[in-house]
Amino acid sequence: MGFSGSGNGPEINVTPLIDVLLVLIIVFMVIVSMSNQKGLDAQIPQPANSHSQVPPPERTIVVQLDGTQEPPTVKINQQNATWDGLRPKLADIFATRVEKVAFVQAHKEVAFEYVAQVIDIAHEVGIMHVGLITTEPQEIAMVQAHRR
Repeated sequence: MGFSGSGNGPEINVTPLIDVLLVLIIVFMVIVSMSNQKGLDAQIPQPANSHSQVPPPERTIVVQLDGTQEPPTVKINQQNATWDGLRPKLADIFATRVEKVAFVQAHKEVAFEYVAQVIDIAHEVGIMHVGLITTEPQEIAMVQAHRR
């Protein structure tokens, strides 16, 4: 920082301050661009194009949690399963599959802790993506009929 001597008193030379400021801005820009922090990837469901409910294809695996008792009953594609047998059964189903996708459908009375347990078991056996089915097809039809 220097002073220039003119007739009106000392004037501060701000050129070095601006140089330092520009260097700091460049340093912060480089640091921020090198940061590898990234949030979680979210797959947001898209609204259906048609009003009719399309049944899931045969290859889709849906784990259903039904009932109000503790723990709820477990089904895999409408076939009864047990909580102890859920992990090996899912492992057998997905052992030869390339597409590692499953869905969890729970009755509205089922506590979310059981849904979370199913998701954890699915991730343990190697299922890459677990989707949640939030409403039953009968409820969708009833809501659509009520709106008309």
